[in-house]
Amino acid sequence: MGNAIEAEGLHKRYGEHQALRGVDLAVPAGSLLGVLGPNGAGKTTTVRVLTTLLEADSGRAVVAGHDVRTHPREVRRRIGLTGQYAALDELLTGRENLHLVGRLHRMGTGAAKAAAGDLLDRLDLGDAADRPVKTYSGGMRRRLDLAACLIAGPEVLFLDEPTTGLDLTSRLTLWDMIRDQLAQGVTVLMTTQYLEEADQLADRISVIDGGRVIAEGTPDELKGKVGGERLEVTVADPADVPDAVRALRVAAAAEPSVDQDGRTVGAPLSRGMESVSEAAAALHTAGVRPVEFAVRRPSLDDVFLALTGGSTREGGEPTP
Repeated sequence: MGNAIEAEGLHKRYGEHQALRGVDLAVPAGSLLGVLGPNGAGKTTTVRVLTTLLEADSGRAVVAGHDVRTHPREVRRRIGLTGQYAALDELLTGRENLHLVGRLHRMGTGAAKAAAGDLLDRLDLGDAADRPVKTYSGGMRRRLDLAACLIAGPEVLFLDEPTTGLDLTSRLTLWDMIRDQLAQGVTVLMTTQYLEEADQLADRISVIDGGRVIAEGTPDELKGKVGGERLEVTVADPADVPDAVRALRVAAAAEPSVDQDGRTVGAPLSRGMESVSEAAAALHTAGVRPVEFAVRRPSLDDVFLALTGGSTREGGEPTP
């Protein structure tokens, strides 16, 4: 199985702002790459280059087997794109919007109508199909926008923060639709601000910061970079914290730390469940009775904060 998306050394400058500083990406066919990064890190600029909306200053990118610079029309025939804002005609109905997009893709009238009806039903928009889009909620518009980029059956799907601002029900509906596309062999590149979304959907994740890819791997591989399992013990009385710290030293791989609440002591575990048993016994011997005793694995939130320092970029990326 080859790569459906490849990018090597992408650079892009807007005036004095260097948006991309050598982005490299590789997405195997039929998989989903989640792209994470602070605001203004270069995520949307990367998507615009890969979808032929913007030309890189240097570097090379191939999507669905075609070079984005030398064969942009061939690339556009094979991709679908959902941007950060729904691109819909509010005066048309949902069904009319999809039919229009299908016809622009040179689908026959019958095929466009059939595809529109199927997508409206699958995205729970059937009851609103013949209402003007201006009456739709934000979640309904996002689902219709996704339907519009799917109507021509793309080989590669680009989703730029597709669920931002959606309620949980709408997000789960879009997640199911994305999984359905992956099951059909479609390749997906998705930028997102929701780290649990990347954890749920992505086969691999690339973290972009300052216009560069600073980390790449599976969700578990990235979590492994910030350490293993961690034991967290919360006591009812802050006076018990020093005893809890001394007890946890027995099983900890590093010096235990006290959380800002003044009652929770945390420590990385050195030997997994064996360390948990040792810690529990040491706390019992010290007379410490925890109100909470939990083992926590690193999350993508921990990975993101460790890699980027929790940074954000004021103003986001420039608009070309």
